Amino acid sequence: MSHTAHIPSHRKPRRSASKLAVRAGVAGGVLSTLAMAGTASASPTAEPLAETTLEMPVLNLDLGAEVSSAVTKAAENTRAAAVEGELTAQEESARTGAAAEAKKAKEDAQLKADAEKKAKEEADRKAEAERANRSTARATLATASGSNSTEGSTAKSSKNSVSAPATGSAAAIVNFARAQVGKAYVMGGTGPSSFDCSGLVQAAYRQAGITLPRMSQAQSTAGTSVSLNALQPGDILYWGSKGSAYHVAVYVGGGKFVGAQNSGTGIVERSLSYDKPTGAVRVL
Repeated sequence: MSHTAHIPSHRKPRRSASKLAVRAGVAGGVLSTLAMAGTASASPTAEPLAETTLEMPVLNLDLGAEVSSAVTKAAENTRAAAVEGELTAQEESARTGAAAEAKKAKEDAQLKADAEKKAKEEADRKAEAERANRSTARATLATASGSNSTEGSTAKSSKNSVSAPATGSAAAIVNFARAQVGKAYVMGGTGPSSFDCSGLVQAAYRQAGITLPRMSQAQSTAGTSVSLNALQPGDILYWGSKGSAYHVAVYVGGGKFVGAQNSGTGIVERSLSYDKPTGAVRVL
């Protein structure tokens, strides 16, 4: 073999310095850790290891703004819902109030109509009574004048009017009318303690089973017209125009009638000369 021939070396190849340093650092760290653990176990009174505090990430400004916006929006929605609920309650209250007002207005209108109707009826009756009073006043004035010509004419008319005594239905009408003499005149009265003129005539005819209209205007057209010179007991006498008479009475025979004249005289029996009627009708 040549002295210069290459002989393979049996030594291990050298490790690089950097690798040795890493291994040495690792080994040192392990030994240091073991040493500290041993020290800690050997010295129970040693101070505890300091705790590590983790820091939470801080919200950035954009996220904070989004949260604030969401809260504001939720508050606005809540207020809007409250306002809407209040408006709904007000609308319901308004509808209820309107319905109540409409009902009350209807009731008031009905009451007003009833009152007007009653007032009209009362006015008609009052007008009838006033016309009767004027007629009575005129008759009284004529009687007080002492006119012989008038008295003579009336006596002749009364003589021609005399008829036979009442019988049957006529007697029932006459007897009832005479039985009411002395009772009070009350406007609208239909008995039994007081009457107005048409109320008396209607009640008298009811005794004969005959139903007459309530008002004097209608009673003056209830039967057949007859002459004042041919009257019979039970005929209806009227004052004023036929169909619009303002006063009525019952002819009882002998040139006399029974009528509810006015509040001053009440129900009286008078001769035709007391207040000569305009006309007469016969129902029987």
